[in-house]
Amino acid sequence: MSELQLKDLYDGFRNPDTIRSLAKQIAREAEKLEAPLRIMEVCGGHTHTIMKYGLPQLLPDSISFIHGPGCPVCIMPKERIDHAIALAKMENTILVTLGDMIRVPGSKTSLAQERAAGYDIRPLYTPADALKIAKENPDKKVIFFAIGFETTTPMTTAVIKATVEQKIKNLFFHINHVLVPPAVDAIMADGKARINAFIGPSHVSVIAGAKIYQPIPLAYRTPVVVSGFEPVDVLQGILMTVRQQVQNRAELEIEYTRSVTMEGNTKAQKLIETYLQPRPHFRWRGIGDIERSALELRPEFAYLDAEKLFGDVLPNEPIDDHKLCICGTILKGLAKPMDCKVFGKACTPNTPLGSCMVSSEGACNAYYRYQGV
Repeated sequence: MSELQLKDLYDGFRNPDTIRSLAKQIAREAEKLEAPLRIMEVCGGHTHTIMKYGLPQLLPDSISFIHGPGCPVCIMPKERIDHAIALAKMENTILVTLGDMIRVPGSKTSLAQERAAGYDIRPLYTPADALKIAKENPDKKVIFFAIGFETTTPMTTAVIKATVEQKIKNLFFHINHVLVPPAVDAIMADGKARINAFIGPSHVSVIAGAKIYQPIPLAYRTPVVVSGFEPVDVLQGILMTVRQQVQNRAELEIEYTRSVTMEGNTKAQKLIETYLQPRPHFRWRGIGDIERSALELRPEFAYLDAEKLFGDVLPNEPIDDHKLCICGTILKGLAKPMDCKVFGKACTPNTPLGSCMVSSEGACNAYYRYQGV
């Protein structure tokens, strides 16, 4: 068997003829639907594929998309951003984080504004760069403000592992890694969003396995299809979803069989479990407090935990969004960007009021970028 090449993962999956053919198949199957199909694409990456390739325009009116909470920058509440700002303002400190996070407004300012004011705040191209920065600055505290879903958690834990093994004394971690299934469950349990199917993000399941979604079809009789991010993948996932609905099935299925298995990457899972554990609760922007929906460092690594070591400088009050921003409502599947009064006017990628406009995975950013606003 030949070795898998990178191009094998996307080659042909943007083919216009294939896209049109799949859209026709979906339209034929959708004629058998007894009720409208409202699909939540959980991940912001799927939202961008849907908007970039104009998939809503190719599908019948009986199928619509509801945008979900799967953007790690978007769901981060303001008080956590304020944590990053407070840490960055400590003496002799370098704060490092992923690029989009720097532009998200906190309660008063953003990391970008604080960097302009002179504080040492650096975007990372890869989490491994945090190690390099710490080694190059042994006389300073380097704090990694780590964010992401299951997909990027192994990269953070690899840095933690290296920090422990190499006995690096000046690198600390503020962990903000969150989990998809508890958020999906919270939205369904709330009962306000009118969702009757899910497209699950494949990159999460490459790590955690498709099995993490199994409780959703069982609890809510709602199909879940784990799909890739190319337009052909998304349409194939929609076709599988329509067929489940027509056949009155509610099952977990894998569209992205090129890389996703039910079990996932067990080596990566073991690495995560070695260093991180579920925290009792975590507040999500718009959704609120969700039990065991995020991770924290295990007690034996508390000496690396910036949240514990520097807790005396961190604000603790929950902070609501800007009163004109509906990002939280969008993340719950109850509104779309065009429902927002300030979308494309007071709120643009250059002057964002909320995280959904800042993040390259945000729903507002996708609408602004691809709908010709």
